[in-house]
Amino acid sequence: MDVRTLMRRAADHYGNLEAVVHGERRLTFQESWRRSLRLANAMLAAGLKPSDRVGVLEDNSIEAADLFGAAAAANLVRVPLYPRNGQEAHRHMLGHTGCRLLIVNEAYRDEVAGLADELPDLAHVWVRDAGYESWLADQSDADPNPDIGEDDLFIIRHTGGTTGKSKGVAYTHRAWLAAGRDWFYTFPPVEPGDRCLHLGPISHGSGYQYLPMWLAGGCNLMLDHFDVQETLDVMERERIAFGFMVPTMVNAIVQDNSARGRDFSGLKCILIGAAPIQDATALAAREVFGDVLYQGYGQTEVLPVSMMGPRQWFAQVEGSTPLRACGLALPFAEVAIWDERNQPLPANEVGEIVAKSDGMMTGFWNNEEASRERLVDGWVKTGDLGRIDANGYLYVVDRADDMIISGGFNIWPAEIENAIAHHPAVVEVAAFGVPHPKWGETPHAVCVVKEDGDLTADEVIDMAARELGSYKKPGGVTITTKPLPKSPVGKIKRKDLREPFWAGQDRRVSGS
Repeated sequence: MDVRTLMRRAADHYGNLEAVVHGERRLTFQESWRRSLRLANAMLAAGLKPSDRVGVLEDNSIEAADLFGAAAAANLVRVPLYPRNGQEAHRHMLGHTGCRLLIVNEAYRDEVAGLADELPDLAHVWVRDAGYESWLADQSDADPNPDIGEDDLFIIRHTGGTTGKSKGVAYTHRAWLAAGRDWFYTFPPVEPGDRCLHLGPISHGSGYQYLPMWLAGGCNLMLDHFDVQETLDVMERERIAFGFMVPTMVNAIVQDNSARGRDFSGLKCILIGAAPIQDATALAAREVFGDVLYQGYGQTEVLPVSMMGPRQWFAQVEGSTPLRACGLALPFAEVAIWDERNQPLPANEVGEIVAKSDGMMTGFWNNEEASRERLVDGWVKTGDLGRIDANGYLYVVDRADDMIISGGFNIWPAEIENAIAHHPAVVEVAAFGVPHPKWGETPHAVCVVKEDGDLTADEVIDMAARELGSYKKPGGVTITTKPLPKSPVGKIKRKDLREPFWAGQDRRVSGS
């Protein structure tokens, strides 16, 4: 099977149902698919051949849906860029994947100015301006119907690039379909007419839900920015059934008192992923939305890995702490914990999470060295520290390079963050290691508090000490009302917070 064939079938079967919504614009399956065919023919007429790469710089929009379908229909490989990145990142992603065409929303025209002169493979740059609609209408809507194999490439997604340049992860049609199947494997069934809310760009995490919804006759409703009130209004008015949120979005919603008491009876599943969620946020979200919360774990290189729904997440299980877990291994995935010698560890031992899935990468695009580091004996090394308990619950303790070593003891920031997040004045919190003259390193916490919050650094330290013990308490606390810095996909950037404390030192680790 391939993506094009299944999308085309859904367009035939669900033709008059709503397929795509953005703002005031609403398209049926037939209308959306016809637009995709027109764009597919335009790209092929420009000289692109199947398997050529097409870069795209866009927000969620009807036009983003055009290209999602068009790339599949023409057997071209979509390479999403991210608007919050700078031009150097765009240059790297386009250059190392050898993109032949770049499609860019008019708002980002200046972000890519001059790139065509610097990248020899980039033959075309198309800007979606005011003339896009009339131009699209002039293209043929005949189905180009190229031959497509299951192992042809469908998309190249890039890793976050938090350490060095982003790496490209290529998905075949087979792998992309498998990933979508596995994400939805434990979800309630998607029925024709169900609506999925995309708060994040479909070029990234939320995009894993786009195709499964389309194939089942669901409607993809896209917002091009995140605003709490708008999100709540849309969820209630449109009777949203499915959605994907990162924890920072969930936290912002539950901190808004107007979230409670609304009618969310249409909800079937809100998937929370991309970063760990704190206990207090998960429990508050359950109060707001009900028993519809699912938590999944995976990363661009291997996904999905684990999942749990509300019955597992909020259950009392002897020998487990589901509230702090990230699920159980999915039926079509394998998960293990390895030590530093790549040997499996027993239950409850902390080590590196390694995984296999049908949606895993075969390697990084044109980067054999990085592929060898991350792919070992058919397993993907995630770079995350975790453990699996005797009941099979997977816990992500933290990123390996975020671990704090204080006086010979290993301390993981998530432990501290969970202990602090319970306080009603705390909006969000991040912990990280800073130099200490005696212990080598000591934890430091930055707490974002409500404008009228009444919380002192000493109270935070005492609270953490009571729950975790004295040696894990923060040595210092910063109280602020300014939001924490986050990556384009909503992950808290601990390194940005940590960096000022390490200024003037030639290493970012310190020993006692």
